[in-house]
Amino acid sequence: MPKTLRWVLQVGAIFLLLFTLFRFTVWVAFCPVEWTLLDAVPSFVWGFRYDLRWIAGMLLPVTLLSIRAKWSPFYSNWNKRVWTTYLAVVTLIVFFFFSAGFGSFSYNQTPLDAGAMNFVEDFTISLTMIWETYPLLWMLAGLGIAVWFLRWMYHRVHWQVVSQTDGKGISHRPAYFVLASLFLGLLIHGSLSVRSLRRDDCFQLPSSFAAYLAVNPLQNFATTWRLRQLPEKDIPTMRSALPIVRQWMGLEDPRVAGLRRMVGPRSDAWESRPNLVLIQCESFSMYKSSMSGNPLNTTPFFDSLSRQGVFFDHCFAPHFSTARALFGILTGIPDVQLFRFSSRNPASVSQRTLINQLEGYSKHYFLSGSPEFNNFEGILSNIRGLQMHTGDFFKGDKLNVWGVSDRDLLLQSLAEMRKQKDPFFAYIQTAGNHRPFQKSIPVGDSSFRRIEYPTDTLLKYGFESNEELNAFRYSDHAIRAFVEAARQEPFFSNTLFVFIGDHGVAGNARALYPSLWTDQRLTDQHVPLLFYAPYLLAPQRRSEVVSQIDVLPTVFGRLNQSFEHFTLGRDLLAPDKKNHYAFLTNTADRIGMVTNDLYFSRNIYSGEELLLPLRPSDARITMQRQDSLRRELSRITQAYADVARFLLFHNKPK
Repeated sequence: MPKTLRWVLQVGAIFLLLFTLFRFTVWVAFCPVEWTLLDAVPSFVWGFRYDLRWIAGMLLPVTLLSIRAKWSPFYSNWNKRVWTTYLAVVTLIVFFFFSAGFGSFSYNQTPLDAGAMNFVEDFTISLTMIWETYPLLWMLAGLGIAVWFLRWMYHRVHWQVVSQTDGKGISHRPAYFVLASLFLGLLIHGSLSVRSLRRDDCFQLPSSFAAYLAVNPLQNFATTWRLRQLPEKDIPTMRSALPIVRQWMGLEDPRVAGLRRMVGPRSDAWESRPNLVLIQCESFSMYKSSMSGNPLNTTPFFDSLSRQGVFFDHCFAPHFSTARALFGILTGIPDVQLFRFSSRNPASVSQRTLINQLEGYSKHYFLSGSPEFNNFEGILSNIRGLQMHTGDFFKGDKLNVWGVSDRDLLLQSLAEMRKQKDPFFAYIQTAGNHRPFQKSIPVGDSSFRRIEYPTDTLLKYGFESNEELNAFRYSDHAIRAFVEAARQEPFFSNTLFVFIGDHGVAGNARALYPSLWTDQRLTDQHVPLLFYAPYLLAPQRRSEVVSQIDVLPTVFGRLNQSFEHFTLGRDLLAPDKKNHYAFLTNTADRIGMVTNDLYFSRNIYSGEELLLPLRPSDARITMQRQDSLRRELSRITQAYADVARFLLFHNKPK
């Protein structure tokens, strides 16, 4: 075998070892508790094929160009330096994707995909958050040392090949290089059939994690990059999907066209023209809170508040993202775009919102950070007459890239509300319960006392560290300061406060909820929803399944005015509401529907469908009944996704 091909073979073995070690590390760190190594074998087999494809692609230039002896890494010292430098650069890219892939698993429990580009579009803010959260210089130093070591390895392997072959009279033999190049081309194709290996093929594995483990971060990023293209505006199935969705939503009035309907004031509507305060709480995960019965008692004040208002303990965000939450709440449409926020899509950012139908209200938005992040300001520009209070509007020490503490944000927002003479609508967006957790609490706030638990206790009840736990507790502390101050204001008795989480956080909820909630990642999207107006609303705790997109229709249902509704949200307090459900989706691969009893999900690539009971006590359903329910929910879920996608581009302001 020619020297170059010996070298390529040994370098390929090093790459294969690196790829396999990465996958093994991901398996050890993030595999479901009940998994054994045997369960991971199919993922490793698929991963082996994906890895060989990328390794072959990286080594093909060396093999192909070395058909001419003068371009071989063994022709001269200069050639050796060029090719080892090329491999060092390739190794740097691979290590970068490995690091980002591991970080993605750590943060989102999913492999790196092109959705990460949403944060590159806010490069300065994202980089600052990473700088404040992680020891970036040490990480870069480690990356540099690893690349330097691998470059040394390539040199050493080169020297070993020379020492093993010198004096043996091995000729260059171009035909060998042609055959080797064809073989590498076959590995890149990834299959012995005409159809090449595809990223979606591994999604035939029995669980999402198995597929996530199989596909390497380079493969996943490269494939999903193409899926960042803007979705089609015209949905061929819309004509058949709309009647299904109308029936599911309970819109059976034949006078109603599409989803547009005029809603008149109910007999129990408030005639007092109440002020409206909507607080979108960062990473307010239900299972981490006291309302779920979490023994760490992280949100005692909000728990007491929930007993004084109308509290929904089975509310779900359609998606995992702050920008998608803001979009869904304001528009009543789940953001169903893949790998791109609707706020970043010029074709979908312009939307109608119910807030524009508020008559005689001043409208305010409060955010301590920059509204340019994920183009929040693009979504908010749909609200006519909105007064923006962001960034430097808030006085005090900036704790991190997200601005002042939640306590300062809420109290200064309250001070602005105090100035209003007319009824007001205020949208407050907190950001403190977010990485970097270690910088989310003001050092000088003596009114807050940190607590600490052993690591095993934290992990058992859903927290990764004491820093995260205390950041979550501080959000409750901030809400307490805000509500207690608001109670002293003259407008308090005629104000509706709405608190809702923007999304949850993946983690171990098995101590509090059935395993399904952890395994199927319902924890990502399960959030508290509270309507609090002690002078206007009688307390209730309600456990039917509801959605984040239902917030504004529910608020408007309490007002003594007619309004035109045109999207998918519903009034949760309407006496004639039918069906209890929430549509769910994620960036990567799934759409689903949660009802009071069942969770249905469908993989949009493989077609794999799951129908699981939300509670173990509901598991006794006959196979025939299961098949019937699965078919029905599959039909409804797909129709709902199609209608939501259509509305993204056809809900334009008048």
